[in-house]
Amino acid sequence: MTKDAKSAPTLEDVARLASVSTATVSRSLNFPELVSDQTRERVQNAVDELGYSPNFGARAMASQRTRTIGAIIPTMENAVFAQGIQAFQEELDADGYTLLVASSAYRTDLEEKQIRSLIARGADALLLIGFKRAPAITAFIKARNVPTLITWAFDPSRTDATIGFDNRHAMRRLTEEVLRLGHRRVAFIAADTDTNDRVAERLRGASEAMREAGLSADDLVIYRTRYGIDTGAAGFASVMGQPDRPSVVMCANDVLAVGAVKQAHEMGLRVPEDVSITGFDDIELAHVTTPEIATVRVPHREMGRRAARALIALLEDGTALESQHLDTELRLRGSLGPAPKS
Repeated sequence: MTKDAKSAPTLEDVARLASVSTATVSRSLNFPELVSDQTRERVQNAVDELGYSPNFGARAMASQRTRTIGAIIPTMENAVFAQGIQAFQEELDADGYTLLVASSAYRTDLEEKQIRSLIARGADALLLIGFKRAPAITAFIKARNVPTLITWAFDPSRTDATIGFDNRHAMRRLTEEVLRLGHRRVAFIAADTDTNDRVAERLRGASEAMREAGLSADDLVIYRTRYGIDTGAAGFASVMGQPDRPSVVMCANDVLAVGAVKQAHEMGLRVPEDVSITGFDDIELAHVTTPEIATVRVPHREMGRRAARALIALLEDGTALESQHLDTELRLRGSLGPAPKS
């Protein structure tokens, strides 16, 4: 008997805790519309308490292998993740592995549900974005003995196996360049940092650079919004509508920056003569604006390729996962110029 089989809670355990039959548990999990709300809630509470994961058959096989790997990305609407996941899948496919992809819409509760579902369906390993998730779901993954690799982030102080880049350091370098060009009043358009630890680190990097330059927190105007071209435009209009408007608008990704450039043109502002705009990621969109967007190049494809090779090596040869730090590069283009002279 394997370690998974010994430690994993069973259908009978769930039924006993919920005070129902095993048939009712199965019906509640597979056909929830056929049971009452009260029963369904009791079963789900028992599932959550025990960390039970339904067995869809694959893990009952002697090999305990399905040759599938699950990946959960925050969104499928943002090209930021496309290149990395594409490279990840190409490497997996070359070795006969199938990739199952889910999108969490930046919702931690949905990501937890998807993690449980992918493990239930026999995923041999998981690829997750960033570090931020509840301790309970992290414990659940460890209890199921499912290898997990973190990407799109890097923190040497953490023990999680990670292949990614340092968001804080990358944005700090870009901010230092912004300040070198004489900018002192800075706006930062970003997503909600409560659910996105990568953005939180980017904002931290910008704040550190400004503080070391002798600037105060009041010199940094923060606008939080969802990722999108339209929301980037709305954020730009908001920060530029302030009495003491910024000379540079830094965006947490290129999608927001594209919206900012678009809105600047609509407001009759010249970029970068009247206001500078920067992004982050260096996706193709950064090249279609006039001027092109100054940004941070993230090695998306290399990150995806290395992540796939690391997981394959673990599953095929037992090679332990080791963290790998990838460098980012500044791409200083036409949207960033010297601060306008007052």
